[in-house]
Amino acid sequence: MPLATRNALLRKPSRILAAALVAAAFVSPARLAMAEQAAATALTVSLTAPAQRNWPETVPASGWLKPWQEAIIASETSGLRITEVLADVGSAVTKGQTLVRLSQESVLADLRKQEAAVENAKASLTKAKANADRARQLQSSGALSDEKIVEYLADEQTAMANLAAEEAALDSEKIKLAQTTITAVDDGVITSRSANLGAVVSTGTELFRMVRQQRIEWQAEVSARYLSRIFEGLNVRINGPDGQAIDGKVRLVRPSVSTDTSRAIVYVTVPADMRPRTGLYVTGNIELQTSPALTVPETAMVFRDGISYVFTAGEDQRVQRIRVETGRRNNGEVEIVSGIDRSSKVVISGGAFLSDNDFVKIAETN
Repeated sequence: MPLATRNALLRKPSRILAAALVAAAFVSPARLAMAEQAAATALTVSLTAPAQRNWPETVPASGWLKPWQEAIIASETSGLRITEVLADVGSAVTKGQTLVRLSQESVLADLRKQEAAVENAKASLTKAKANADRARQLQSSGALSDEKIVEYLADEQTAMANLAAEEAALDSEKIKLAQTTITAVDDGVITSRSANLGAVVSTGTELFRMVRQQRIEWQAEVSARYLSRIFEGLNVRINGPDGQAIDGKVRLVRPSVSTDTSRAIVYVTVPADMRPRTGLYVTGNIELQTSPALTVPETAMVFRDGISYVFTAGEDQRVQRIRVETGRRNNGEVEIVSGIDRSSKVVISGGAFLSDNDFVKIAETN
């Protein structure tokens, strides 16, 4: 091989090596700059470990808010005109409070007439008693015949009976007079009014409807499979109509189950100081026995395509998206049934801006 050709071949590898070194000198700073930019734009996140809680098992329920007991206030007399209406819908009333007054003119007239009848019966009794006393005195002397003595004694008994009847009739007229004033049968609040000024009432005419003692209860429907575990005194959390939670207690479990829906009614007492409107349909949960729950903050949950995820971070400061199954929720936390354990480090918030294997900055926690 000629000497010139051999020297050219020896110089060729050195040229390739030099070109590679030059290329590396240009590429490495670029890659370093890109890495530094990625680190600068990485999301800063805080991590937390799942907490172990003791939470009650809950039974979902839904139903109507209804009066504990409803009282109907009606007229007990007939043919009288309403002269005063002293209550309206929403009025809080006490037992014995006057709600309606009826006209009393005809009742007072009948009462005076009956009082006169009683006085007449008393006078007749006085006369009959005097004749009977005289007959008893003369009975042994023979001055009066036995027939006359029997007549006087019978007249006395008849007069006594007549007086008793007239006094009973007088009591009846007094009752009618009292019935012209219609009062509340219990403490409560008026929910409907059909009493109108000037209307003539008849016996049994409904004038008012009221919630007794202003007590409201939730008639919650639950699946029949939970009935064996629900009993009086259990705590209940009701989702109030205004967004405020209402704490109640199970008062009664209806023994029968609907054949149409296979659901039963649970009667839940609402606290006296909570007076939600009746007739509203609300949801809630009945708390059963407590059991352990592995929980994370609700802010850690990410929902995509109807599936629940959380992001966890490792020592390499890269996150992984983990599919989880959720359970109960309470006070801003959610139970994780499967997917992670207590050793996991979960991103507390910002998961919606993350993707699998993203680089993150981990904030220091105190």
